[in-house]
Amino acid sequence: MTTPLHGDRRPVVTVIQSSPDVPLDRFGEWLGDVELRIVAAFAGESVPVASEVGDGLVVLGGHMSTYDDAGAPWLPELRALLADASAQGVPTLGICLGAQLLAAARGGRVQVAAPPGRESGIIDVRWRPEAAGDAVVGAVAALADSRHSTPQPSMHADAVVDLPRGAVWLASSAMYPYQAFRIGSAWGVQFHPEAGADTLRGWADSHDDVDTDAVLAAYAARRDDVETVGRTLAESFAAHVRTKADEPEPVAV
Repeated sequence: MTTPLHGDRRPVVTVIQSSPDVPLDRFGEWLGDVELRIVAAFAGESVPVASEVGDGLVVLGGHMSTYDDAGAPWLPELRALLADASAQGVPTLGICLGAQLLAAARGGRVQVAAPPGRESGIIDVRWRPEAAGDAVVGAVAALADSRHSTPQPSMHADAVVDLPRGAVWLASSAMYPYQAFRIGSAWGVQFHPEAGADTLRGWADSHDDVDTDAVLAAYAARRDDVETVGRTLAESFAAHVRTKADEPEPVAV
């Protein structure tokens, strides 16, 4: 019987948090049997380089813009990390700001305060044919309804407007086209699969242009489907991390 390369070791996933109220939330449970290393960049903890993140990387959202290097001085290091990790085969998931940073790091473009305005509440994420069979989002796309859509929380006003060269476009919404994409070994999702009701309430309350009651009512109406999709994405990403962690290292000749 062949012994897995990593034996019983749990895969290590580094999580970069850029705002105190934008946590890993329900992903902490849904990622399952992995060792999570939280880097509180907003509190001054150093952003690692790609060789230091372990077996996987998750970059969470935040209230700053992709280009706000003055207000969030760790962003240049975070963009560099995303560029390197996605090019070096590290399984990576960028959520909201994390997705925008990934796009910018690989040569795409993000528009601050995009003209369509804030996308908030529960949105329908429409999966493109390219998502079918994808190593991470394929399982989510398989849950879609007859309109190829799944419901997910959203809360953003900045948006990716140009994907990086070589990126695979995976999903859209009625308001913003680039809801999910893949580039190299990284996935970016503009929506918030990790967010539960309490987190979503806090975000809604912080914006004058968001009706908190409406957001929470929409969440409650679709709670089961929202949770199923979020859990599936987390479990699929964790499974991908474990698969990659167990692949044998190339043998030098």
